[in-house]
Amino acid sequence: MIRVLIVEDEKPISDLMKLSLSKAGYSCVCAYDGAEAANLLEEEQFDLVLLDVMLPAVSGFELMEYIQPMGTPVIFITAKNSLDDRVKGLRMGAEDYIVKPFEVMELLARVEVVLRRYKKTEDVLRIGDLEIDLRSFHVQRGNETILLTKKEWDLMLLFVQNPGAALYRETIYERVWGGEYPIGSRVVDLHIQRLRKKLGWEERLQTVNRVGYRLEI
Repeated sequence: MIRVLIVEDEKPISDLMKLSLSKAGYSCVCAYDGAEAANLLEEEQFDLVLLDVMLPAVSGFELMEYIQPMGTPVIFITAKNSLDDRVKGLRMGAEDYIVKPFEVMELLARVEVVLRRYKKTEDVLRIGDLEIDLRSFHVQRGNETILLTKKEWDLMLLFVQNPGAALYRETIYERVWGGEYPIGSRVVDLHIQRLRKKLGWEERLQTVNRVGYRLEI
């Protein structure tokens, strides 16, 4: 399992990131100051560090100098949004720089991009009795192969990558079909119905009233 170290001194933000990443299948450890994070990095192995800049004891920029020789990818997540700070963070070797406040979906997408760049993403996902092979585009239930169309695969992957998040129909359409959601269109709902039936997700892929849909894992 991919291990992520969250270094954030504001507990509500740390808890939100841990909850979101854990639902997405990552193993998360939290540190609330730079010195604690340095100790954890010395003792344990992590695949990614999410790092605030303004930290007690040791700042994020100072900690970055300690992390860089380890080769562990870092994403800065901070309220410091000046161009100078962003440039400084990236020049120090960070893979990305996310400014607070941020959307959970954006955080998950950026984490996935960095992990994929470092070839640390898991190739096979398991949700319930389903096995999803991201390399071969195969979905298996035991010995049964479940055949999906390209749009059904993209739709399934969108929910798998955003577990627990309520996705608006407009967002789903934009991410899977591209372009602006046609008012009154039923294309998303019809594809959801077929996907539920094929995957056996009648209970798992839930309707969110006046919003869209959410995958419960």
